[in-house]
Amino acid sequence: MIANHLSGTGLDVGGTKIAAARFENGQIVARARAETVGQADINSQLDCMASLLEEVGHVSGSPVGVALTGRVTRTGDWLAVNRSTLSNLTGPNLQTLATERFSGPVSLINDAAAAALGEYRFGAGVGSNSMAFVTVSTGVGGGLVLDGKLLQSDDGLAGHIGFSSARQGSERCGSGRIGTMESIASGRAIARYGSQLAGKDVDTPEIFALWRQGTPWATTAVEQSARSIAELCANLRAILGLDRIVIGGSVGLAAGYLDCVSRFLQSEEPALFHVDLKPAELGQDSPLFGALQFAADRV
Repeated sequence: MIANHLSGTGLDVGGTKIAAARFENGQIVARARAETVGQADINSQLDCMASLLEEVGHVSGSPVGVALTGRVTRTGDWLAVNRSTLSNLTGPNLQTLATERFSGPVSLINDAAAAALGEYRFGAGVGSNSMAFVTVSTGVGGGLVLDGKLLQSDDGLAGHIGFSSARQGSERCGSGRIGTMESIASGRAIARYGSQLAGKDVDTPEIFALWRQGTPWATTAVEQSARSIAELCANLRAILGLDRIVIGGSVGLAAGYLDCVSRFLQSEEPALFHVDLKPAELGQDSPLFGALQFAADRV
């Protein structure tokens, strides 16, 4: 599906970066980005967003869609789930502040939910009825589109699938839960486990490079993540009857990772729990497309 009706600006506020993109007739015509300051308060975060909007030439009166890591309530409160990523978000209602600050209609949405909507409308989810977007990067997150409708909850928790339990999980993740998918399958978890196996500090990109070379301990670390994501996919299939799952994120889209997940998913028995897996077609732009679409739907 072509996003030729999309015009306005999308913002994607993640744990490490804030990206902005201005759209004209479905095409991104300007981009900007900045590092996320995890200790910044809501007003300071808003200042950074406003600066990026100015940098990309946001057109006054056009929609602004903001994708945010963490929880976003229906009333527009922005709340951290992992306080090690964003530690100072208590305070004013972001929807109120953003509406006052930015010219044009403003909509707020969780970043993984935005990515789910973007992929469903314009990317790898086109043609599916009910799908999940699973992002595997620094953490593990997701968004759910069921019978064509984005699943949301008043408290903004819906879709945080990384905080569900994993068979092999035993560590505590940033949410405070023990034994979650995020604690065992995320990029952070791969680096932690790989470093334990290697007996030295190694980062996730290095582990993936060594995995592709066939290094046994790196293979163990990556496959633990892929096996857990396959388990998550089978669970989502069982609970929601999904016909497609789209995988994104820096780990999820790393060369060879999705094939590894698919191999483990095929070993899940019976075959009833298998589901069509696709890589995110919009890449890192999925939340930008979805956030702006979410805003445009409300104009």
